[in-house]
Amino acid sequence: MTITGIANAPVSFGIFELTTGADFPEPETILGPLRDAGYDGIDLGPVGWLGAGQQIQARLREHAMALAGGWFDMPFTADDDAFGAALDGLEDALRIFVAAAEVDPDRLPLPTLADSGSPARRANPGGSPEVMLDDAGWKRLSSNVAKAAERVRAAGLEPTFHHHACTYVETPEEIDIFLDRTDVGLTFDTGHLIIGGGDPVEGWRRWRDRINHLHLKDVRREVLAQVVRERAGMRAVWERKAFVALGAGDLELAEIMDAVIADGFDGWLVVEQDVVPSPSDPPGQAIDDQRANREILRRWIP
Repeated sequence: MTITGIANAPVSFGIFELTTGADFPEPETILGPLRDAGYDGIDLGPVGWLGAGQQIQARLREHAMALAGGWFDMPFTADDDAFGAALDGLEDALRIFVAAAEVDPDRLPLPTLADSGSPARRANPGGSPEVMLDDAGWKRLSSNVAKAAERVRAAGLEPTFHHHACTYVETPEEIDIFLDRTDVGLTFDTGHLIIGGGDPVEGWRRWRDRINHLHLKDVRREVLAQVVRERAGMRAVWERKAFVALGAGDLELAEIMDAVIADGFDGWLVVEQDVVPSPSDPPGQAIDDQRANREILRRWIP
C-alpha cells in the first residue's frame, strides 16, 4: 500500500475559517503553483471557496488536482437544536465533497469532522483536567459523532476526525477516549498533537491502526509552550508563526516520515503550514514555503 497523494491546504496561505471575510485570492492563484510544485491534492478550505458542483470539478480538473479532505467543525456537545442545525450545514458541504469526488474516484476526499470546542477550551490551549468532558459529555459527543458519520457514509464517503487544540478532543488522553467510543478514523495532526501535550512519533505508533488522514506540520515548540503558558488562544499560535516550513521547526520529521512509509500508510498526506498573513510577510513567501515543503518530502515520496 502507498500514500494516496500529497496535498496542501488553503490554510497554508491564510485561507481558513478564522480569516473568513478577508479578501481571499482566487483559487487559481494557489492551485497552479501547488500543482507545479508537485502536489496532487488540495484541502477544501472554507466551504464554498473552491466553488461547488461543476465549478469545483472544473477547477480540480484544470489543475490536475484531487480534493483530499476538508475541515467541518460541529458543536458535538451542544443541545439538540444547535447540533441539528450543524447537521444541515454538513449536508450542504457533503454535496461539494460528492461533486469533487467524481473528478478522481480512485482518490476520494475525507470530510474532516472536528469539535467546535467551547469558550472554556478556547481559553485553555493544551487542555487540562478541569476542562475535560465528564461521562455525560462524552456520551453526547460520541452519539453526535455517530450521527454525523452516518451522514458522511450515506453520501458514499468515509469520515475522519481531527483532534484539535482548544476543543474537547485535544490531549492524548482525550484522543484515546474518542477512539474507544467511536468507529471514526483519526486525522493525525503533528502540530496540534504537540499543542495538546503529545509526542508525534509516539502518537503515530499508538494510534496508527485508526489513522486514516495525516496533517503534517512543523512547529516551534517554544512558541507553542509560551502560548499555552499565557493561555493566549489559538489566534496567537497562528499570529506568532508557531507553524513553520518543514525542517525549520522542532518536529522529528525524519522519524515520522520513516514510520509513515514503513507502516504502508495509504491515506492522504496533507502538508499544512497554518498562517495568518501579515503585511510584513515577504511577497510570495507562502508559495516559496510550500515549494520547499514538497522538495523536502521527495526524500520519501518522489
